[in-house]
Amino acid sequence: MRAGSKEKVYRGSSNVFADVGTAHPRQVRVRAQVMSRIAEILKERGLTQKKASELLGIPQSKVSCLMNGKLSMFSLDHLFELLNALDRDVEIIIKPKTSQEKIATIQVLLTAFA
Repeated sequence: MRAGSKEKVYRGSSNVFADVGTAHPRQVRVRAQVMSRIAEILKERGLTQKKASELLGIPQSKVSCLMNGKLSMFSLDHLFELLNALDRDVEIIIKPKTSQEKIATIQVLLTAFA
């Protein structure tokens, strides 16, 4: 930014998808987090897109979409199936919101244990 510039800077929320006006930003954020974890697992295993395609049972072109974060290509259900193909359990916990929360939330929690 140039000295003396009058550009405004806005503080974002904790959800970039809400900040840019995406429809259903909380759900999109969850899908992005799950997709990112799948991509991390594939990278950790050192799999090529061809090998990942065989393991996941999807075309290599969809693995490319997965690795490049093409959110519109995958439903949350499909991402859960891909996690299962990677030997990951998926647990969904439904609980009352806490009294400190204004609205109920959707969260992705990752565990470090096997």
